[in-house]
Amino acid sequence: MNSYGSFPGARPRRLRTTPAMRRMVAETRLHPSDLILPAFVREGITEPVPIQAMPGVVQHTRDTLRKAAAEALAAGVAGIMLFGVPEDAKKDAAGTAGTDPDGILQVAIRDVKAEVGDELVIMSDLCLDEYTDHGHCGVLDADGRVDNDATLERYAEMAQVQADAGVHVVGPSGMMDGQVGVVRDALDTIGKEDVSILAYTAKYSSAFYGPFREAVGSSLKGDRKTYQQDPANIRESMRELALDLEEGADMVMVKPAGPYLDVLAKVAESVDVPVAAYQISGEYAMVEAAAEKGWIDREKAILETLTGIRRAGAHMILTYWATEVAQTLGSARR
Repeated sequence: MNSYGSFPGARPRRLRTTPAMRRMVAETRLHPSDLILPAFVREGITEPVPIQAMPGVVQHTRDTLRKAAAEALAAGVAGIMLFGVPEDAKKDAAGTAGTDPDGILQVAIRDVKAEVGDELVIMSDLCLDEYTDHGHCGVLDADGRVDNDATLERYAEMAQVQADAGVHVVGPSGMMDGQVGVVRDALDTIGKEDVSILAYTAKYSSAFYGPFREAVGSSLKGDRKTYQQDPANIRESMRELALDLEEGADMVMVKPAGPYLDVLAKVAESVDVPVAAYQISGEYAMVEAAAEKGWIDREKAILETLTGIRRAGAHMILTYWATEVAQTLGSARR
């Protein structure tokens, strides 16, 4: 009762009174096993190379990648997604370094497998953009457009060499029509039925990929709007989802995460397979830059963004903060 009269007895604030109370009634919880660490390994370097647009993230050497994988495992992180960065001289129009059994990504898969075995889920980016001299995710036709079906043949080869190297999960990320089905057939043909496919189901043509271009040494000319999704569309995502599941996807993903939480929520409500979301380089860079300026509390902002992605329905979150956050969560539980 107050001087202006009574109101119904429900007082939601009762459940917010103390930190212990808020922890007890929390609807969404982050756990280290929700997290996957994306990591870059660069050919021909002897020391890690800092990525200027992503403070705290580096292009690893083979040795430091092994250490990063071991550190992620010790922190309780679920998996590691590997991206290879070849020497510029090895890039060509067909991205042949991506299907070389001794290419940097395949070597890195073997290195990490030797370090952590099956205790950490080893994932690999299955795309040609790091390996082509034009920077597109596929091979080009005579008119300079990405040739969908010719690219699928290259993806099939990539899947097989990555599987032979020991990867647990391949992530076809090029947004080519039919990519999941072709990759599944390619894996099954060589007896790699146990290798899973994380489908990049809804990968949008986003302005937030900017820092990633530096991370993988991109040679991109033009843009990827003819194959990545238009940010204006959501029904298109649901169509892509149906196709990926029909073709044999074991898991599906929305990328980027933060600007597309509505898409993530709709996908999560529609499927009975695990759903991933990728908190991409631009999302990471914005928080780091604002924190460096003193405009936000870095640690609280990181946890808030990840909690929002988890609340929207992601079972797994690819984030460059994976190991750091897993260590923080582990400390809080002790």
